Amino acid sequence: MHRLITSTLAIVTLATVGCIRPDGANKTLPGKELFAACASCHGDNGTGQANIAAPNIAGLPAWYVEAQLVKYRSGIRGAHPDDLEGLRMRPMSRQMMNEAEVKAVASYVASLTPVKQAPSVQGGDATAGAGNYGTCLACHGDKGQGNQALNAPPLAGQYDWYLVNQLKKFKAGIRGTNPLDVTGGQMRPMSMTLPDEQAIKNVVAHIATFPR
Repeated sequence: MHRLITSTLAIVTLATVGCIRPDGANKTLPGKELFAACASCHGDNGTGQANIAAPNIAGLPAWYVEAQLVKYRSGIRGAHPDDLEGLRMRPMSRQMMNEAEVKAVASYVASLTPVKQAPSVQGGDATAGAGNYGTCLACHGDKGQGNQALNAPPLAGQYDWYLVNQLKKFKAGIRGTNPLDVTGGQMRPMSMTLPDEQAIKNVVAHIATFPR
């Protein structure tokens, strides 16, 4: 009996940390199949759903998607008690059983056709936001195209409400305060250069003018 209990605990432990599947099969599922669980929030085409605060991820670079999934899986991102969307995302990220599956689903997301989202946030001044964007330009590029060498994701084409929410999270310390979140830690002081909500809306309105 002791041996049976020990064996059972070992299987549960391995399944929990992502070494094997609960059925004992040690295999890597294809990215498209893994993405089926993501589609319930992000949609079949990865374009997201505003009503549940799911961002547009279609066509995001695989390196960025992979990095964020690793952060969610490890608790570097999505563990703050005030990050409601992150708390929802974290258990979803743990459906991937190993590094190969994380890479597979990230590659699949990158293969989806990018779609530029129409602006919906009211009250932003794109002209004024151009000045605020000067701080962002060095990492995210003059057209929000991103820069892998600086671990800066593309911003162009993303929902404006999502960008507003993320900037607010960085300013409030909901994102970017985990000591292991190096890139988030770099982003937080950048968000602090935006003095108020109007400045956030302005810079996001400017980003919305970029082509996808």
